[in-house]
Amino acid sequence: MLRVPASFRNLRFPHFPLSRSTSRNNLSQCLVGFMYHTKLSAPSYKSLLSDHLRNHRLDEAILLFNTIPSPGADMFTKMITGYARRGRFDDALKLFDEMPQRDVVSWNAMIKGCLDCDDLGKAKELFDEMPEKSVVSWTTMMNGYLQFGEFEMAECLFQKMPARDVAAWNSMIHGCFSYGRVDDANKLFEVMPGKNAISWTSMIAGLDQNGRSEEALVVFGEMVASGVQATLTTFGSVVTACANSGSLDLGVEVHGQIVKLGYCFDVFLAASLITLYANCNQIENSHKVFKESVHRNVVVWTALITGCGSNSKHDDALKVFRDMMISGVLPNQSSFTSALNSCLGLEHLHRGKEIHATAVKLGFETDAFVGNSLIVLYTKCGNVNDGVAVFKRIGEKNVVSWNSTIIGCAQHGRGKWALALFNQMLRADVGPDEITLTGLLSACSHSGMLQKARGFFKVLSQTKYIEMKKEHFTCMVDVLGRFGELEEAEEFIRNMPVQETKMAWLTLLGACRLHSNLDVAERAAKNIFDIEPNCNAACVLLSNIYASANRWSDAERSKGNVTVSFRFHPLSPREIGQAKEIAWYADGDTILRNEHNSSIAYAYGPLFAYGVTSSGKTHVHTPN
Repeated sequence: MLRVPASFRNLRFPHFPLSRSTSRNNLSQCLVGFMYHTKLSAPSYKSLLSDHLRNHRLDEAILLFNTIPSPGADMFTKMITGYARRGRFDDALKLFDEMPQRDVVSWNAMIKGCLDCDDLGKAKELFDEMPEKSVVSWTTMMNGYLQFGEFEMAECLFQKMPARDVAAWNSMIHGCFSYGRVDDANKLFEVMPGKNAISWTSMIAGLDQNGRSEEALVVFGEMVASGVQATLTTFGSVVTACANSGSLDLGVEVHGQIVKLGYCFDVFLAASLITLYANCNQIENSHKVFKESVHRNVVVWTALITGCGSNSKHDDALKVFRDMMISGVLPNQSSFTSALNSCLGLEHLHRGKEIHATAVKLGFETDAFVGNSLIVLYTKCGNVNDGVAVFKRIGEKNVVSWNSTIIGCAQHGRGKWALALFNQMLRADVGPDEITLTGLLSACSHSGMLQKARGFFKVLSQTKYIEMKKEHFTCMVDVLGRFGELEEAEEFIRNMPVQETKMAWLTLLGACRLHSNLDVAERAAKNIFDIEPNCNAACVLLSNIYASANRWSDAERSKGNVTVSFRFHPLSPREIGQAKEIAWYADGDTILRNEHNSSIAYAYGPLFAYGVTSSGKTHVHTPN
């Protein structure tokens, strides 16, 4: 319904033929016709124009604006802002050029319009032409540089500002955090005069988003000590920082303060509290917060689904997802991603397909985040073809989409598929990262392509986009070891630009076990013992290699150095079927049977002892 301002109520309207079938546009035209017959005051024009623009009725606003006899600069500014918000940049610029007289607010509105329409160059041109600049002008242009990734220009502009208000300081601090310049943000905050609640909240949120959650909580303590009243947004940032740092005690205190101030009904705070308790392994309290929530939107439901999944309560997570659908709340991409991750945790492919069908019905078939989770689910469950099919349907593929598919193909012996995908990835102008290199090496390892593995490692290790880590070198050692190139692998470890690691030598030792090479095995074991004299994993592997060479006394001597204590773990029948994937814990080290160290895990096989109790439950004894 078209709302008429109060200034119209006491006016006598001329007769205009209206009927029940009169549309909104016709009604607007009738009102415009009324303008020609009735002289309105400037406040009346301004009020009605603001009402049109506020309710996104740009066409009606244009009709009204054209009837105003002599619009002032403020009305021109309102129309310029309205055009810019609707993406009609040319119309905004044309109207700005037609202004008989421009004030500083008009210039600021036009500059902001340029930035909203992604034209930084024109904004800079107008800023330079501006006869008189206010602090808002400087701040608007500075935010424009930050918006377009030109941090240095924004910093330079901030330094040149003749006067700075609190908003300018807050914008620059926020910009520093956005570009990871945490130390610069801290320095600015220390010298900033007149900090307000937004300043403190920006610091808390910025530190937390840059992985310094504990420092964020220290800043919150300083804020409380300074007497600045925390806002709802502040509490949301503090709860998130508590969740990320695992600060349960402080989180509980903040929760109490939130309840006291009546903020507990906010849906985003409720979601943050659910995440806090879930991250601190208090999933029961997460359920309590959820039940106490008055308004349960998709954010609150998704927080509980994710919390259950992160606590390995995958059945509960899927139940919450089902309850959300029954209650009529439609899931978003995060809801689907969390639910699919729980399906992966349970290896419940059938349930995952049901959720996939729901995602397709709701239009998420081409979504990258949902698609990435589906790719991982299908490939981990051995359904590579469906994983590739999902990949092809993703609209805008990101690097995670490519990596997930490449690794999924590599893990199931589809090395040529993985390499073909990598070529497509480069043609799509998507830069490879560290995970891409790992997937390619795995693909070459499983498909007998040693030369390609060498080539990929040589080329990608020199790429500026990839930060080479110890795991990459260990992966290359595994590739060389699989193909029996043990001397080359040994030389490769000695010449690594990173410090030699126990894991690299263990991988080589496992390859020696596979190829029965005692000489290299003894040298590898010696290097392991130099790093960690009591490495049980090396003792077991070396003992098995000695046994394969019929050197029984050396085998017994090596095995005698292993200190083993047994723990008793109840396992389900499904888990016992996957016993070959169980980790062996040796002095805090977790060694899994995967594509990079299967030979190591194979050596541990004899150490697993299985049994069935009188109650029929299957158990496994694992050495610790």
